Amino acid sequence: MRKAVIKILIVIVVLAAGSGGLLLWQQHQSPARQSTEKAAPLVHKKTQIKKNVNLIALGDSLTQGVGDQKKNGGYVGIIKSKIEKNYNTTVHTSNYGVAGDRSDQILSRLKSEKNFQSQLKSADVIVMTVGGNDLMQSLQKNIFVANQSEFTRNMNQANQKYVTKLTKLFKAVRHYNPHAPIFLFSVYNPFYVYFANVDTITASVNSWNQVTKEKMDNYGPSYFVDINNLMSHGQYTTKKAQQQLIKQDKQANTGATSQKQAIKVMSEKNHNLNDYISTDDNFHPNHLGYIKMSDQLFKTMQHHISWIREGNE
Repeated sequence: MRKAVIKILIVIVVLAAGSGGLLLWQQHQSPARQSTEKAAPLVHKKTQIKKNVNLIALGDSLTQGVGDQKKNGGYVGIIKSKIEKNYNTTVHTSNYGVAGDRSDQILSRLKSEKNFQSQLKSADVIVMTVGGNDLMQSLQKNIFVANQSEFTRNMNQANQKYVTKLTKLFKAVRHYNPHAPIFLFSVYNPFYVYFANVDTITASVNSWNQVTKEKMDNYGPSYFVDINNLMSHGQYTTKKAQQQLIKQDKQANTGATSQKQAIKVMSEKNHNLNDYISTDDNFHPNHLGYIKMSDQLFKTMQHHISWIREGNE
């Protein structure tokens, strides 16, 4: 995984050096919509709670739990405990996350694995991570394109191809389970604290989240769990702290020197400036990061409680 991270960092270096193409592409994209929901209370005391809840998680390495030093399945193990504690119920989990999977590969597994299909059919609630590998593959394919118009055209095409793949995935999920609510995590930028001044990465992540959110709205009940700022910024939660990161990035060097230094640091094990990112690969969440993800997931689940309520609304 460390070699893959270095490869991605090379992509970022090139992005910083020739960001005009990506910025031009971003002018045609809408900014990601931010969640405006307020914290919701637990279900009413008179509500009949299910004694057993079947939760299926599908997706990529974030669902598999890569980076979780507790080896408890990342957010899947954490959300199970959180639901059981708060609702006094038993949660049965099925984890179908595979590291490195793009949206089409998740779909391929679903179509070919009978047990996967069976578990999805019986699910009361569905949690997903998808899109991160699709995005990085698209950037890696097009990052060395020198011509801005060609880069713009290629990224627009990649965006549309992703939408097509995502549509097929959502249709397949709904084929096997038309009713269970889907909770889908956003993607995030694991390199933000090192490259806070590289706006193109942030803009790219925002656009990918935007198309994902818009497409999933057609396959409800479905809810977007926005962890972009949470995981990208880590412990740098205030605007002042984030502006300081940007300032430090600018002061270090406007070009390759600071990026080389950041790559060197991120290549070293047991070091990361983001407290929520694993020091094993400097890319995936660590256990604290998965706790933060699970907290955000649970807040969203509290707003939409059909999955825990016995019987109809």
